[in-house]
Amino acid sequence: MNVALALAGSVVLALLLTLALHSWRRGRRHDRHALKIHHLLALADQLEADLRHCRSGLLQAHAVMSSNPDLPDAGEAHARQAIDAGLRALLGQRIWIRDRAAQASVEELDRAAAAMTATRDRLEPLLRELGAAQGELDRAMQAQIRREPPAG
Repeated sequence: MNVALALAGSVVLALLLTLALHSWRRGRRHDRHALKIHHLLALADQLEADLRHCRSGLLQAHAVMSSNPDLPDAGEAHARQAIDAGLRALLGQRIWIRDRAAQASVEELDRAAAAMTATRDRLEPLLRELGAAQGELDRAMQAQIRREPPAG
């Protein structure tokens, strides 16, 4: 009887340990999934900020360089369309995150994050070039201001 009771106790203890381990693993999977979604949202925020910064820089450059800032030239219109397309694609990603991320596999979340990272990586040299061009434009404008005689 004592042996049977000890054996039954061991079986119950083994079952409880198995349930606890399963629950712990499930919680860790849920935590990892939540972290992946959080990372994906952070990437979306960063990409949106990059796109908005790019649009702002292009508009500023156009305003300085254009003889008529109210009429966009073809290059500026094309750049604006490309940035707007990027923002629309990002909106699609945000909708996917809202509607599907909770049920998505870790692999799907990783693919979405990789796509956003790749887009940011492609955009980063363009942002650097835009920053350099804005710096050159600012220096040229300052030089022009110094050369112009005061009106009067």
